[in-house]
Amino acid sequence: MIHIDFEKGNGLVPCIAQDAESGQVLMLAYMNEESLQKTIETGKAVYWSRSRNELWMKGETSGHYQHVKEILVDCDGDTLLLKVHQDGAACHTGKYSCFYRTLEGEEIL
Repeated sequence: MIHIDFEKGNGLVPCIAQDAESGQVLMLAYMNEESLQKTIETGKAVYWSRSRNELWMKGETSGHYQHVKEILVDCDGDTLLLKVHQDGAACHTGKYSCFYRTLEGEEIL
């Protein structure tokens, strides 16, 4: 049995969503034990909203669901990676991925 260390992050673990086919990183969110269980039960990504302090299913309002194909756990048991099929955009801006901006030159330092 794989242990997921929710204690280290005060009940939350970072969760990376990645396109299962292309490997593109789509977004970073957080999960608690309940959201992970609901993700496993439904096959759709369910996260914990730190700003609203509640569970949210990705795509619930937008229709841009994340259908989970695989869940991986890192070596320390404190980060999750969801390989997903993304319906539409993952980012609230309408972009496919939340990672569409590049730091350049002095911005990096």
